Amino acid sequence: MSHPRLIVASRNAKKRREIEELLVPHRIEVLSVTDFPDVPEVVEDGETFSSNAAKKATQTARHLNCWVLGEDSGLMVDALNGAPGVYSARFSGEGATDEKNNAKLIAELANVPDERRGAQYLSHAAISDPTGAIRLTVEATCRGRIIREPRGTNGFGYDPYFLIPEYHLTFGELSSTVKQHLSHRARAFERLVGPLVRLLGGE
Repeated sequence: MSHPRLIVASRNAKKRREIEELLVPHRIEVLSVTDFPDVPEVVEDGETFSSNAAKKATQTARHLNCWVLGEDSGLMVDALNGAPGVYSARFSGEGATDEKNNAKLIAELANVPDERRGAQYLSHAAISDPTGAIRLTVEATCRGRIIREPRGTNGFGYDPYFLIPEYHLTFGELSSTVKQHLSHRARAFERLVGPLVRLLGGE
């Protein structure tokens, strides 16, 4: 019996791997848009995580005629009124990299005292059927604090600066096993997996 197939509308290899690890136990075959060279790039110009996630899911689903997962996530810093938010990946402008984005974040928070450096990661996931209709959406957050010096080399994006106070560790220091239970994406997928498996007929 062939396993149900889900395409992840992301070209970020680390994000895809994180998603795969969360879905593998349910015998869902996970592919990525990078496996389909002719899939057009989706312009993420939505003003919310949900609109970007839905756009990625529906446009890719219609193109491939497959079930597609669109996920958009980012960092929201309290002292910056929720920035970088939907601009997390391109916070430092043209040619943004993790290093440049982190440098800008730390510069903007330079004068913010430790007790006011609260932040959260937010993940919004949308599932589109092959016709481009959104059949399922979930959202989850993970609270933490932005520290001043990077710690750890795991993860990506702002992870080395995002401290989980209960663990006294950053997302850059946490093992992927712990992160699979704790992160905003893990929490979103925890809510997603049951309904998704029922939709796709997985296990």
